[in-house]
Amino acid sequence: MIDLHSHILPGLDDGAQSVEDSRELALRAAADGVTAIAATPHVRDDYPTTADQMERGVAELRRDFAEEGIGVEVLHGGEIDLERMGRLGHDELRRFTFAQTGRYLLVEFPYVGWPLGVEQQLFELRLARMTPVIAHPERNREVKEAPGRLAPLVESGALVQVTAASLDGRLGRSSRDSAFRLLELGLAHLIASDAHTPDIREAGMAAAAAAVGDSGLARYLTEEAPAAIVSGEDLPELPARTGRRKRLGLF
Repeated sequence: MIDLHSHILPGLDDGAQSVEDSRELALRAAADGVTAIAATPHVRDDYPTTADQMERGVAELRRDFAEEGIGVEVLHGGEIDLERMGRLGHDELRRFTFAQTGRYLLVEFPYVGWPLGVEQQLFELRLARMTPVIAHPERNREVKEAPGRLAPLVESGALVQVTAASLDGRLGRSSRDSAFRLLELGLAHLIASDAHTPDIREAGMAAAAAAVGDSGLARYLTEEAPAAIVSGEDLPELPARTGRRKRLGLF
């Protein structure tokens, strides 16, 4: 599996605070079946990560993992705040695209409220030949109430990432139900962990894939679509949902 949302770079945001945290996240992800992780630090006013900082962090973590024998590939990336995005040039944004292919960019969706002007912002990103990947919208209050509201954004070319912890119930019933509704509507394209520290939302990709209840769709969401994104290629066609979701108790 490929995890395209992780705060694994140490000391840049509210994710890993030390290289030991980063190693532990990677080791747990590897044990869960993950072979590659995109480092997607926050790029927003409270964590104004620059592309230079992200690139240095990836290079340092790659060296450390090689020395430690940790068999997880670390990929370039960033989680770009919508407000911050408008103040960054296209060249800077392209450096934050997944694996720096210049094509797919992770965009942070807020937890509360529908962001003003999001349609125009994502349209402008598409004009610059970058495809927005909307991060964790199933956790947004407006989307929970009306998941279909994302449809126009997807129809205009955006992709949607849902959080593993939403699907397996760790983030509560409302986020779980919202995530599954997006799957049912064909409005979700990949699962990612949004892992922060070993104690806060670790990977759990395998449990989320199992919760999907459809092996073909789970493989698409955790392997096929992420692989295409990392390669800068078009996504394969989203498979029809054939299975039934598992009923999970909440902790």
